[in-house]
Amino acid sequence: MLDVATKSWALSHLEGEPKVRILGNFLTLTFAKNSGAAFSIGGNGTLFLSLFTVLVIFLIGRWTPKVTSRPWGYVLGLALGGSLGNLTDRAFRGEGAFRGHVIDWIALPHWPIFNIADSAIVMAALLATFLAYRNVSPSAPLKDKQDRKDEESHGA
Repeated sequence: MLDVATKSWALSHLEGEPKVRILGNFLTLTFAKNSGAAFSIGGNGTLFLSLFTVLVIFLIGRWTPKVTSRPWGYVLGLALGGSLGNLTDRAFRGEGAFRGHVIDWIALPHWPIFNIADSAIVMAALLATFLAYRNVSPSAPLKDKQDRKDEESHGA
């Protein structure tokens, strides 16, 4: 919802306007439409990217009930939210169904312009990498209340 709201704001306040400097040249608000993926890769593959995103959303939906780890739940939530945010743009902002352009509006030096959905996807990837490095299982068995009470009383 935050992604959709900020993209609507960007459309009404940034489109056709010069970039807005927030922190000098470090952070600027710059309107852009992106038909591709990250770094504008695959600009002619908008339909493919849309179909791939639908597949990702489907797989997240299938996997979510099996996840019992709260941190992995955050990964899935961030990935799902980011995917839905950008898919919404592709579905409704452009030349036909699922051929639209994603609205990007946040700019940092030496980095492509991005949006809140992109940020959520990147945070999901970073958190997933960290959890995998720490060997945190996405589907550890749930402990019942008595097991947790026993652990707490023994200082575990």
